[in-house]
Amino acid sequence: QVQLVQAGEGSVQTGGSLDLSCTTSGRTHNPYAVGWFRQAPGKEHEFVAAISGSGDKTYCGDSVKGRCTISRDNTKDAVYLQVTSLQPEDSAVYFCATGAYVDTMRSYFHEGGYDEWGQGTQVTVSP
Repeated sequence: QVQLVQAGEGSVQTGGSLDLSCTTSGRTHNPYAVGWFRQAPGKEHEFVAAISGSGDKTYCGDSVKGRCTISRDNTKDAVYLQVTSLQPEDSAVYFCATGAYVDTMRSYFHEGGYDEWGQGTQVTVSP
């Protein structure tokens, strides 16, 4: 079973950057795709970014497009998310997730395609 552990600073000022990491364990070959989603109070999960297992495909959601960078280092089993020019509306709990069939099904944008989730990181963007 794959486990995901998130790390990164949760308090950011407006205009600052968000840098999160997601480290996977329990899988020794054929890395899975990893996605990032966020959930603000009273709202559903929103797609933020995703990267294929090999790292050759990356996607950013509409709300962060132009501000988003996702990358991975498979030698460290780690995926990194950076979002710049943060605004208060970027405040949410951010989750990383992975799944065995995300690459095969190309279900990068839908939370239902992912099987395992990180613990979540509360990100608060202060004015």
